[in-house]
Amino acid sequence: MNKFQSIKKPIVFTSTLLLAAILAGCGGSSGGGTVVQGPGPTGAVCSGAGCIPLGSTATYVILANTAITNSPTSAITGDLGISPNSSAAITGLALTVDATNDFSTSAQVTGRIYAPDYTGGQASSAGTTPAKMTAAQTDKVTAYDAAIAVTPASAAPNLDLGAGTVTGQTFTPGTWTWNSNVSLTGDNTISGSATDVFIFQVNGTLQQSNGKKLILSGGVLPQNIFWVVTGATTIGTTAQFDGILMDKTAITLGTGATVKGRLQAQTAVTLDGTNTVTVP
Repeated sequence: MNKFQSIKKPIVFTSTLLLAAILAGCGGSSGGGTVVQGPGPTGAVCSGAGCIPLGSTATYVILANTAITNSPTSAITGDLGISPNSSAAITGLALTVDATNDFSTSAQVTGRIYAPDYTGGQASSAGTTPAKMTAAQTDKVTAYDAAIAVTPASAAPNLDLGAGTVTGQTFTPGTWTWNSNVSLTGDNTISGSATDVFIFQVNGTLQQSNGKKLILSGGVLPQNIFWVVTGATTIGTTAQFDGILMDKTAITLGTGATVKGRLQAQTAVTLDGTNTVTVP
């Protein structure tokens, strides 16, 4: 054996290891190279006195009944769910169904998308996908009912602030109630600590004007902010919204609007495009 032959085998072996490492870094696997996207971040939930229990809805960043509609280029962090309508009612996300037919994924979603027509997956502690979605929708209504049933504010300034037109206000911990539509026409501040809870009861529609924002001050956490709305909610273009939004009807995000929290609609959720929705 000459010198070239004596070093050939170590070189080939080292090259093989290097190639394997490169493939592993690119998502290669001995199981055929298929990479299953894991569930999205579940985010944090409110804890302590005054919180609204979310039940299994805390698993999702967007939860709807009839439709989830998106114009491309949005970025969603967390899992999505729809029921009783099927995955066909989710548009603008280019769904790719997992090989087990338990969920789908999308390039615009860091997480999984669940619908009742995904029936091929293995049952988990929460049951099959259809059962899991039924439970989530039931818990969603339960959470909404609990939030709207919280004893409403009975005196100013927490009752009917601004006759429904709200701008430049600072909200302190507790319950705030409006017996009218609410328009957030300017920037507003939610001020408190990391353990404080805020419940905003809107007996009408909720609208946040274009480009306006909610400012969290003093350590307030978005998972401790609950918006319960009997009518539709519209978040304006490029607006910034925080909290758990529980709407008895529909939720619409204007182009470029961002949300740190959860969107729970008892009908549809519509993203007009270039939206960012992130679990708390």
